[in-house]
Amino acid sequence: MAKFKLIFALVLLALVILVVFQNLQPVETRLLFWTINMPAAAFAATAMLVGIAIGVLAALALSFHGKSKDE
Repeated sequence: MAKFKLIFALVLLALVILVVFQNLQPVETRLLFWTINMPAAAFAATAMLVGIAIGVLAALALSFHGKSKDE
């Protein structure tokens, strides 16, 4: 099982490296008054992390909201 996890991690790492190297071209992103230039891979990673953070915060808010009604 440990070998499987190691192989899976290496394959996943190889895929991440492949995506990063294929998306190095700069992307211009505009948000209200700001304009940011960054590689497409960095933009995708940032968008994913922001989405995960919003999901975690929403789940926490819903769990706290549900607990206060039960008490």
